[in-house]
Amino acid sequence: MKHRVLSGIRATGRLHLGNYLGAVKGMLELQADPDYETLFMVADAHAVTTPFEIEQLRKNRREVIIDYLSCGLDPVKSVIFQQAEVSQHFELAFYFSAVMTIAKMQHLPTFKDKVKQYPEHATMALLNYPLLMAADILVYKADSVPVGIDQEPHLEVTREVARRMNQEYGTDFPEPKRFATTGGYVPSLVGEGKMSKSVEGSFINLTDSLEEIQKALSTAPTDSGKGATVPTEGGVANLLKFVELFQGMERRQAYEQLYQGDGIRYKQLKDELAAAIFAVLEPIQKQRAELEAKPGYVDQVIKDGAEKARAIAKQTVDEVRQKMGLK
Repeated sequence: MKHRVLSGIRATGRLHLGNYLGAVKGMLELQADPDYETLFMVADAHAVTTPFEIEQLRKNRREVIIDYLSCGLDPVKSVIFQQAEVSQHFELAFYFSAVMTIAKMQHLPTFKDKVKQYPEHATMALLNYPLLMAADILVYKADSVPVGIDQEPHLEVTREVARRMNQEYGTDFPEPKRFATTGGYVPSLVGEGKMSKSVEGSFINLTDSLEEIQKALSTAPTDSGKGATVPTEGGVANLLKFVELFQGMERRQAYEQLYQGDGIRYKQLKDELAAAIFAVLEPIQKQRAELEAKPGYVDQVIKDGAEKARAIAKQTVDEVRQKMGLK
C-alpha cells in the first residue's frame, strides 16, 4: 500500500528560497519515491484567514502553480491543484466543526499569535483554520504530512478530529503523522527568525536575478569578521548556514577557520554565495520563462489537478454524509 501524502504552500506570493529548501525539495523527493502517492496543493483559501488583497491573491494562486512546475513537480506523477477549486474541503471542515469545541480552537497557540498580530481581524475563518487544515488532509485520507514542528499543534487537531469522527460516526479516517523530508529550517537574511514573505528583506525569491541576490545579501548583518568563537546565532551564523546549503560543509568549515584566524572578508563571501545561489535558481527561472509563454498549458494543469483532487475528495465527503445521516 502506498502512503498518501498531502503538502501545500500558502498563496502569499511567488516562492522564495525558504519555500524551495524547506518544502519543495522535500516534495520532489516524495514525488520520486514509489512508496508515496503525492498531492501538492496551493493553499489559496488559507490566505483569506489574514488580511489580503483580492487581485494579488488571484495572481498569487496561479504564480505558485507555475513555481511548482518550474521546480520540477510533475502533474503526471502528482496531483497539483488549488485548494479553492475543491469545494469538498470546505464542506468537510463544516462537518468537522460538529465534533470540536470553540474552547479548543481558541486555546491553540497559533490562533493567539495571529490575533496579536491582527487584532482587528480575529475572524471565524482564522479560528477555524485548523479545521480547514484537518479537512485538507483527511478529505484525501492522507496518512503522512511533511510539515515543520511549528505545525504539530494543528496536526494534533487533525488527529483528534479523525478520532472523534471515527468514534461518533464510524468513519475510517487515518491519524496522520508528521514526518521530515530533506528540507528544513531556512534562516532569514535579517539575522533572526526564518525566511518569510512577511518580513521585509528576509527572503530571496526564486525569480531573483544575480544582481537582486547580491543586493539582498549585501544588507545581511555581519560583524568584524573574526573572533575566538564562531557565532551560533544572528547574521553571521545565518550566512554560514547559507554557505553550507549552497556551497557545502567544506566551504563553511573553511570560513569558520578564517573567522578564528585571519578573518572573513564578507564582501567576497557574499559575492561567492550569490553566485552559488543563482546557479541553483537559473534553471528554475529558465523553466518558468517557458511556462509563462504557455498559459494554456498552465490552465490545463490547474483544470486537470482540480478534477483529480475532486474525484478523491467527493468520495470521502459522500462517505461522511452517509455516516452522519445527511445522505
